[in-house]
Amino acid sequence: MSELKVAIIQSNPVWEDKKANLAQYDRMIGDLKSPDLILLPEMFDTGFSMNVGQLAESMDGPVVSWMREKASLTGAVVAGSTIIHEENRILNRLVWAHPDGNLDYYDKRHLFSMGSEHVHYSPGSERKTFTCKGWKIRALVCYDLRFPVWSRNDDDYHLLVYLSNWPSARHHVWKTLLVARALENQSWCIGVNRTGRDGMDLNYLGDSGVIDARGKADWSGENPGAFQYTLSLTELHEFRRKFPVLRDRDGFT
Repeated sequence: MSELKVAIIQSNPVWEDKKANLAQYDRMIGDLKSPDLILLPEMFDTGFSMNVGQLAESMDGPVVSWMREKASLTGAVVAGSTIIHEENRILNRLVWAHPDGNLDYYDKRHLFSMGSEHVHYSPGSERKTFTCKGWKIRALVCYDLRFPVWSRNDDDYHLLVYLSNWPSARHHVWKTLLVARALENQSWCIGVNRTGRDGMDLNYLGDSGVIDARGKADWSGENPGAFQYTLSLTELHEFRRKFPVLRDRDGFT
């Protein structure tokens, strides 16, 4: 399939209140028009919390079950990060729920030490390439955006996604790096951010964005909402054919 219909859910999560947040997403997702891929922010169900003792769940817990249910009901992949407890580790895990009930996941590699994330969570160790409607998608989490080697395209994906809680204090960095990642990896790039103020009194300005391989960006602004886009794989292939940047890349090992 040459087109991918993506829905970005830009929310203002209620701090550490899973029930309220899932109800909010129920309403927002209910208004979508036939998406292929639904993207939620980092820690979409709690906000960016270090309260792992009370909030962590297993992959069989209610939050992942909710994601599975939404994927089944909408016929779309549902992706978002949540706090997972697994084998004596706490993980900031990006869960990729398929409509058929299958799950893939990626564990956040770069933990935000300035916010003590590294004290409470264990880092992931490998990148993952997900699929949706014939698209190859590299999905990462928030702080990973600052590390270009981890995001590097070895001609193995079409779309790069960052699910985030990116504060307003570094808002210009958010927009600058998303455009840079699209350009240097010659791919579509999507950044999903939240809005509002969290329980740590950090402010967020949203501006979830969709950027094409030429660096042209569309930003959502700072209000909560569901934003839908149609991405063209044919357009990407044609641009890569005419301007073969990936062919000229260095083979770092």
